[in-house]
Amino acid sequence: MNKAIFLDRDGVINFDPGDYTYNLSEFKLNDGIIENLKRLYDNNYLLILITNQGGISKKLYTHKDVEEIHAYLAEELKKANVQLSEIYYCPHHSINEECICRKPNSLMIEKALARFDIDPKKSYMLGDKMRDVECSEGAGVKGIKVELNKNIKEYVDQILNDK
Repeated sequence: MNKAIFLDRDGVINFDPGDYTYNLSEFKLNDGIIENLKRLYDNNYLLILITNQGGISKKLYTHKDVEEIHAYLAEELKKANVQLSEIYYCPHHSINEECICRKPNSLMIEKALARFDIDPKKSYMLGDKMRDVECSEGAGVKGIKVELNKNIKEYVDQILNDK
């Protein structure tokens, strides 16, 4: 079975200004993110993005806006020889509709576990909110709450030393 790192986007991968990040011009990678994802990737972890994008439901932005940011992120990682195995995002928001994919629900992680034959006991989720930890734990994956907009090096060190 494979092992994976599930990653929240805003606040972990990129700077979260406190509201929605949907314009590529506002998408700024957090310090150390590429280097630390490379360390995980080089240690045979699949990297999978798990993100709520409720602004789509609120009609603040579109699927196209989200996909443009994700294409940019994938390209930046590719330059460092790092590949995301998949990007899952929930376009729903509870003010407009109910769904089972929006974090803290665990459907996005559960889909990845099945699709990529991932061992949840050897996998982790890095997120800046408790809903990220709840989401991962609901799928049997260890959740690590990281500091908003900070370099994730200490958490990556923890994961790589937890063998």
